[in-house]
Amino acid sequence: MYKNKKKNTAADNVMLQVERGTIAYIQHYDNNAKKGYGFSLDKFNNKKLVSHMTAMEIQYDTVSDSKYHWSASNYKIRRFNGYREQIETGARKDTLIQMEPNDLVYSKGQQETFTSPELQNYIAKQIDRGSSNVVQYQVEYHKRIAASFASFILTIIGLSLSAKKRKGGMGMYLGIGMALSFIYIMLQTVSSTFAINANLPPMIAAWIPNIIFAAVAYFCYRQAPN
Repeated sequence: MYKNKKKNTAADNVMLQVERGTIAYIQHYDNNAKKGYGFSLDKFNNKKLVSHMTAMEIQYDTVSDSKYHWSASNYKIRRFNGYREQIETGARKDTLIQMEPNDLVYSKGQQETFTSPELQNYIAKQIDRGSSNVVQYQVEYHKRIAASFASFILTIIGLSLSAKKRKGGMGMYLGIGMALSFIYIMLQTVSSTFAINANLPPMIAAWIPNIIFAAVAYFCYRQAPN
């Protein structure tokens, strides 16, 4: 009821800028078959439409050695040159389009499967395309950087709490440490949600827990015995 383990395998009405001035649209895309239906590709030059391509189906080439290979079926290309128009039709056309299946279908948690260089390249590509689903990738990228500093901050808090010797053992300070760890994780989740749903800048969202807990670490350090 509470967790849907199924990944998204289809998308409807997908529109994205595959290159500067080139807009692709797919009415329905099936990721299992790597096939799209109701495809169109518009190319603009100085805000003027110079080419309009339509195809009944478009199939991604999964066996090609290089990326971006697509095959269009029952296609039609209209090229505009001033008041003149050139029309090309055919049953099948192999073409290069700067998009991949993972650009069309987004699965929850997909950003966590990328390496940091892949994540950085994907973010740059999606920003250039004007994509709207790039925020969660930016949050993940900045969270990875912030996590490196978080280990030092939490270690200082732990050392500061363990330095206080009290009769009866460390039970109370162990509880405080666990509570602080829980609060840190909760802050991470809340700030990430605000970044995705409330337009909070991803870098700020990733660093808010570190900023708050840096102040906590300083306070604990000042209170710790010499």
